[in-house]
Amino acid sequence: MILDSLHLLFFKNYDEASLQFSPHINCFVGENGSGKTNLLDAIHYLSLTKSAFSAADAQCIKQDADFFLVKGKFLGPNNQAELIQCSLRQGQKKVLTHDKQPYERLADHIGRFPVVLISPYDTDIIRQGSEERRKYFDSLISQLDHGYLELLIQYSFLLRQRNALLKQFAERHSFDRDYLQVLDEQLVPAGQRLTELREQFLVSFIPVFQRHYTELAESREQVSLDYKSQLPGADFAALLRANERKDLALQRTTVGPHKDDYVFLMDGLSVKHYASQGQQKSFAIALKLAQFEVMAERKQHKPLLLLDDIFDRLDERRITRLLQLVANHTFGQIFLTDTHLDRTDRVLAGLSDQIARFRVEQGTVAAV
Repeated sequence: MILDSLHLLFFKNYDEASLQFSPHINCFVGENGSGKTNLLDAIHYLSLTKSAFSAADAQCIKQDADFFLVKGKFLGPNNQAELIQCSLRQGQKKVLTHDKQPYERLADHIGRFPVVLISPYDTDIIRQGSEERRKYFDSLISQLDHGYLELLIQYSFLLRQRNALLKQFAERHSFDRDYLQVLDEQLVPAGQRLTELREQFLVSFIPVFQRHYTELAESREQVSLDYKSQLPGADFAALLRANERKDLALQRTTVGPHKDDYVFLMDGLSVKHYASQGQQKSFAIALKLAQFEVMAERKQHKPLLLLDDIFDRLDERRITRLLQLVANHTFGQIFLTDTHLDRTDRVLAGLSDQIARFRVEQGTVAAV
C-alpha cells in the first residue's frame, strides 16, 4: 500500500497544496517553521484520523479559514485506488470518507492504512508520565487489532460514566450502590480483557524491540519493558469495591487499566531516570522500529514511515542504522523532512532511484 498523491486545503499553514509521490522515498526540504512537518501530519490524518502534534483538530484549520481538507489517493498491490478524505468545518464534527462514502465511526478506519512516525518528540514516551506510554501502546495495538480498539472505546466510555456518577454523588451528597454496581459489572470484563491483550502483545513485541535496540545502539546494555498493572492475578471487581470510599472522596476511579504503565528498563534500571540522552533516543527509535516490523508482519504490507527532522536531531550512528534499513528495503514508502537539500541528496545517494524531492517555503510546496 502506497500513498500516491496528497491534496490539502487550508490545513495548518497551507492555503492549498497538491503533491504526487514516489513509491519509495519522498523528501520535504525547507527552513524550520516552513511547514515540512505539517505535510507529515496531513499523512498522519489520512491514516489515524487525527494529528500527531496538535491536541485539538480545530488547531489544524488555517488562520482566518473556517475549514480544512486533507485528501489522499492510496494504491494497493494491484494498483487499485482508494480515496481517503478528512475534513473539518469550524463548530462541526470531523468527517472522514473512503471512496466518497462517509464512515459512521472514525474508529472503523483505524488500521486500514498503518503508519509509523519517528520524530524528535519520541523521547516524550520515556520522559513523560504513564498516560503518554499508554497512548502509544494503545495506538499501536489498535492499528493491529480492531477488537482491541473496540474494547478500549467501550472501557473508556464506561469509565467516563462511572467518574461522572462519582462526581454526581459528591455534588448531591448521596450514594446509590446499585447504580454503581451496574456500571462495575460492565467495566470489569472490559478492563480484564484489555489487560490480557496488553500482556499478550508484549510477549511478541519485546524480543523484536530488544533486537532492534542491540542493532541500533551497538552496546551491551540489556533493555526490556515491564508492564505494570493492578489487575493480573487480582479480582477487578474486588479492587473496585475495596477502593470505593477512596473513589467517592476523589470523585474518580482509582483502579483499572487506565492506571497501567509501561516501565522502560536498561540493565534493570529505569531508562527515564538513569539512561543518558543518547540511550533514551536509541530506546525510543528501537520502539518505533519494532512497531514497524510487527505491523508489517501482522498486516502483510509495510506501513508508511514518516521521519521528521532526523538528520538534525540524531547522531551519525543512529542515522547510519536507519539508512541501512532503507538500503535493505526493510521499509516501504518513506516520507522525510530536512533543512538542507544537499545533505539529503548526499545521505540518500545510492539508496534508491525512486526519490521525489519537494521544496517547502512558508506554506507552499513544489517538486524540485
